[in-house]
Amino acid sequence: MPQPAILNVQHLQKVFFPGTSNERHVLKDVNLTIEPGEFVAVIGNNGAGKSTLLNTIAGTLSTDSGEIELAGHQVTNRPVAYRSRWVARVFQDPKLGTAGDLSVAQNLTLAARHTGSLSLRRYWRGDQEAQYLDLLASLNMGLEQRLNTQVKYLSGGQRQALSLLMATLSHPELLLLDEHTAALDPQTSAEVMALTQKIVTANQLTTMMITHKMSDALAYGDRLVMVQDGQIKLDVRGAAKQALQADELLTMFAG
Repeated sequence: MPQPAILNVQHLQKVFFPGTSNERHVLKDVNLTIEPGEFVAVIGNNGAGKSTLLNTIAGTLSTDSGEIELAGHQVTNRPVAYRSRWVARVFQDPKLGTAGDLSVAQNLTLAARHTGSLSLRRYWRGDQEAQYLDLLASLNMGLEQRLNTQVKYLSGGQRQALSLLMATLSHPELLLLDEHTAALDPQTSAEVMALTQKIVTANQLTTMMITHKMSDALAYGDRLVMVQDGQIKLDVRGAAKQALQADELLTMFAG
């Protein structure tokens, strides 16, 4: 029996400031289905609607109409906390995915237990330390040497790598990457993208990545979706996606 789609968005509409002179129809009857194991890069220029689409899927924005299903569950009018059973998210700002005043180990403990409680003592087990050290060492960012360091003292790249690890510890049905390298310098951005590919592939995670970097959209994932003017204007996958060239994509943007 075939698995249900991980994400099924039907006829999604979103209007900001309706009935005013500032009215903006940001999502216009958007339909999108993501199957298990797909890695979808979503690209579009500023104001195209890509971030609004991600926020409606995550639940941080309500929809005006349409339906959203996650792993076969109807979540259209459900809050972020309910959707977190199936969805994990890495934000653009490295500070948003971690608790700065807690240590690396404490952040990982919270993520592993998938709880909002800050009473960490009841969740800590001594045998977790070896597991965390192995996981951190796999990031190749020196974090295994900083297990007891408060996260606010990490570099932006280290903190974002930790956010990525935390988001994937519980093997979510859908991983949302919200321009997660945009705040990093080019070298660190490349390192975090390589790490992203490694983690997504190793865990066979279904992933939706919003990016403003055309090079990343072309280089990563097995499917590319372009959002323009609140609609999906391009949706290619597999060999057709791999054959896309930057100049072709630029022409499509211009069109």
